[in-house]
Amino acid sequence: MSKTNVSGSLLRRVLLLDGVASGATGLLGALAAEPLGTLTGLEPGILRAAGVGLIPFALLLVYLAARATLPSWPVWCVVAVNVTWVVDSVLLLTHGPTTPTGLGVAFVMAQALAVTVFAALEYAGLRRGAAVATA
Repeated sequence: MSKTNVSGSLLRRVLLLDGVASGATGLLGALAAEPLGTLTGLEPGILRAAGVGLIPFALLLVYLAARATLPSWPVWCVVAVNVTWVVDSVLLLTHGPTTPTGLGVAFVMAQALAVTVFAALEYAGLRRGAAVATA
C-alpha cells in the first residue's frame, strides 16, 4: 500500500486549512441556518444538514493533517468528497429546491471555488508525495 509523507508538506498544510475552513463553514451552517437561509434564499434545512455533515469531515481532515505518514487512499477519498461537493453546489444552484438570492449564489459559488482549490492542491500534494516516495 502506498504511503504519503504528510509531515511538513504541502499536503499537510492544505488538509489543515481545508479542515479549518470546513469546520468554520460547518459551524456556521449548523448554528445559523435560519438567519443564513433568510440572507441567502437557501433552504435552512439544507444549510443545517450540510453544516452538521461538515463538522466530522473537518475533524477527519485535521486528523489526517496531524499524521506524519498515511496511506494515500484517505486523501484520495477527501479529493473525491471535495469534487462531489463542487458538483452538488452547482446542482443546488441549477436544480435545487430553493431560489437563492444574489448573496446566496455568491455564497455557494465562493464555497465551490474554495473547495475546487482545496481538491486541486490536495491532488498536487498527493502527486508530490508519490514523486518523493519513488525518488
